Amino acid sequence: MGKLTAKLVENLTEPGTYEDGDGLRLVVTSAGRKNWVLRFQLHGNRREMGLGGYPSLDLKKARAAAFENRIQVLKGDDPLAKRQAEQAAQKEAERREQAKQITFETLANEYRDAHGSSWSEKWRKGWLRKLELYAFPYLGKLSADEIETKQVLKTLQPIWSTKTRTADEVRGQIEQILDAARSRGLRVGENPARWRGHLENLLSRHEKKKARKRVHHPALAWQDLPELMQALRNLPTSVSIAAQFLILTGARSHMVRFAQWDEFDLESGRWSLPAERMKSREPFAIPLAPEVVELVKTLPRIRVRSPYLFPGNGLSGVMHANGIRSLLHELGYEHITRHGFRSTFRDWAGETTAFPREICELALAHDERGETESAYSRSDFFDKRRELMSAWAKYATSSTKQKPGDADT
Repeated sequence: MGKLTAKLVENLTEPGTYEDGDGLRLVVTSAGRKNWVLRFQLHGNRREMGLGGYPSLDLKKARAAAFENRIQVLKGDDPLAKRQAEQAAQKEAERREQAKQITFETLANEYRDAHGSSWSEKWRKGWLRKLELYAFPYLGKLSADEIETKQVLKTLQPIWSTKTRTADEVRGQIEQILDAARSRGLRVGENPARWRGHLENLLSRHEKKKARKRVHHPALAWQDLPELMQALRNLPTSVSIAAQFLILTGARSHMVRFAQWDEFDLESGRWSLPAERMKSREPFAIPLAPEVVELVKTLPRIRVRSPYLFPGNGLSGVMHANGIRSLLHELGYEHITRHGFRSTFRDWAGETTAFPREICELALAHDERGETESAYSRSDFFDKRRELMSAWAKYATSSTKQKPGDADT
C-alpha cells in the first residue's frame, strides 16, 4: 500500500515532496498548490511527468493514473512522449479548425489592409479587383490550409495564355497571401503558388517570359542628361528633388512616389524596398550614391505629418502621379517619360562602362539569370551595384558630357 492517505494529502500544507511509492509523489509548493508527479526509468533514462493537480486529481485517481503509465513503461513505451504527441495532435486539430474559419477571401482583404497603407487608392482597388475576378471564384471560400497546387492551377490555367501578365500578377498575389497565412500559423507546408522549383514545372515558361516582355519608353539620350540635371538643381522644389532622386537611383516612378523614411539607412547608403512594392514581388535593396544621400538629406523630415519622402495633399498621401511629368514638360522635355530614364541609365552603362550585363540589369531590378542559375547564385551583387550607381551619379551631376569608355569600372 502507498505511504500517503487521503486525509494526509488533504491536510498537507508544508512545502515539500511527499512520496507515495512506486515513483508517485505529491509536490506541495510554497504557494500551497499540490501537484502529482510520476518518476520512472526507461531505457536507462530517468523521466518525470506531471499527472495533474489536487484536488481535481485525488489520491485514488493519482494512483490509478500512475499505474496506467507504469504499465506503458513496462511495455517499453514512453508515456510522456505519448502524451506530448497527443497534445501536439490536439493542438494541430485546433489549429486546423481555426484555419477553416478564415477563408482565402478574408485573408486577401486582411493582407491588403495590413500592407496597403503605402499603396495608392487606385492600386489598392486594382490589387483586390484582380483577385475578385480570377482567384476568388476558385479559392475565395477555401481556407489557406485547404489550398493545394491543383486549386492554384485551376485558377491560373484559364488565363495563363490569354491574360499572361495578369495571370503572373495573380499568382504572385496568391503566393504572398499564403505566405502571410503560414506566418500566422493558418497553414503548413510549401506554398503551392511558388513559381521557382514548383509551378515553373507545370506552367509554360514561354508564357511566363512573355508576361515580363518589356515596353520601350521614350527616353533622353544619356549624353544630354547632365544638362537636364543642372536644370533640375536650379529648381529647389520637392518635385525637382524627386525627379533627381528617380534618375540617380534608376527606380520606377511608383517606387519613388511611395518611398518611406523607414526604408532608408542613409548612414550605410541603402534603400530597402519590401516585396509588396516591387514589380517582381521580391524584396530589393538599392545602393545610394553619396550624391543621392545628400539629396535626401535636403528633404524636410517631419514624421508626424507624413511617413513619405515626397508627401502630397491627395487621398494617397503622396506626390501626384503626374508631378514629375508635369515638371519635365515645363522644362521643355515633353518627348521623354519618367520610365525612360531607366533606359537612359542602361544605355549609358552599356556604352560607357565595362560593368557586366547582369550587374547593369540587376541595378534596374531585372534579374535575367535563369531559374537554375539564380537558385545557385543567391547574391544580389550589392557592392558591385554600388560602384555602378556611384559612377552613374557622378556622371549625371557632372557639368561635362562624357564620351563612350570614359567611366571607371
